[in-house]
Formats: sequence, C-alpha cells, structure tokens
Amino acid sequence: MSLQAEAISKRYFRVTGQANYFEAVKPLSLTLTPGSVTVLMGRSGSGKTTLLHMLSGLLTPTSGRVLMDDTDLYGLKDASLSLLRNERIAVVPQGRSAVDTLTVMENVLLPRQLYGKMAPAGEAEKWLEALGIESLRDAPARELSGGELRRTAIARALVQQPQALLADEPTGDLDDENTRLTLSVLRDQAKRENRIVFIVTHEAEALAFADDAWKMEAGALLPIA
Repeated sequence: MSLQAEAISKRYFRVTGQANYFEAVKPLSLTLTPGSVTVLMGRSGSGKTTLLHMLSGLLTPTSGRVLMDDTDLYGLKDASLSLLRNERIAVVPQGRSAVDTLTVMENVLLPRQLYGKMAPAGEAEKWLEALGIESLRDAPARELSGGELRRTAIARALVQQPQALLADEPTGDLDDENTRLTLSVLRDQAKRENRIVFIVTHEAEALAFADDAWKMEAGALLPIA
C-alpha cells in the first residue's frame, strides 16, 4: 500500500494582475510508504497545506494524479472518494475542526459514526489517555484550549485506524512536553501499525522523528539534506 503523487500541481487562476494564474504547488512527485514518517517543512504560504490537501483527497490538483495503491483518488465520484477517505485516510487539519456542541469523546467518535461504524472497544479511551486528555472525555469542545483541541483532532484521526494519517501542524498549539509526546505517538503508529504518516510542521524538532524530510519553497518540493 502506498500514497503516491504523480506530477501534481495546483494553480489558482486570476482575472487581474501581471500573471493570469498563481502556482501554489509546482509540478512534483512524491511517494509515501507504510511504516515511515515523512515530515514537510517550510514557511507559511509555501504550499505545504495545499500539498497535504491534494494528497488526502480534499483538493483536486490542476494536473497530475494522486494514487492510493492503484486507485486514482480524483477519478472517483464524490461519494466513493468520501467513503475511501473515511475508511483509509485520516486528516488532522490545521484549524479548529471540533464540533463545539459535542463532547471530546463524541468528537473523537464522529467520523466512524457518520458511516454507521463503531470504534473497537476501548480504542477512543486508549488515545485520549495516550495524548493526556482522558480527563476531558465529557467536556464540551467549546471549553477546550487550542492545545486540547489539537490533541482531540489527533485522537479522532487515530480512532479511524487509517492506512494513511496526514497531519497539518499537529503540534502547533502544544508545549514542549506535549509536542514530544504527540510526535512519539505518531511515529509509533507508523512503525507499530505500518501506517503512512505525513506531518506538515514548522517545528524543527519533528525532524528527529522523521524517516524522510522535505521542504517547500515557493511551491517547489525540495529534499532536506
């Protein structure tokens, strides 16, 4: 199993200005493999999140293909792509993604329940404890801090038991201790469960947990030596 980008790019077309389009991601190819952690670094606006969204089935590339095994994500109809993402790809978004009126536990279980599935017994509790938020299981999401919301989103992704987990700034609101804890949990998932883990981050500390490391510069994907 792999998640592969083949010559994908993303252009946003304009009606004014000197150029008639803005190239957010220049043509690139990338293969993410099970059992490895891939870290992507770069400045804000360099194209990191755009690339993650294309890899995860959330944003159609202007050109190229994204393949999960032999399945072209963007060759699927919307309903089939949504089901594939629910079953095989989990995303930790950069922004606020919790439903404020639901509890932490309800938020964590929500993606599985959307398709009438139950989480394995104890699975949600395991990840709440691993991420240090077990005491918040019944707290409404509107009462959580930024760091607690981020860890709730990570627990929700892990409960999905995905083949690929893509996380956008998963440690952005966390202190040093919880940053190391979260990165350790994500690396353990790659190694122990043979999952694809792709991390977009500004945190240089994440490089210590990476098997492969890249950076984005003005939409171009470059290796980190």
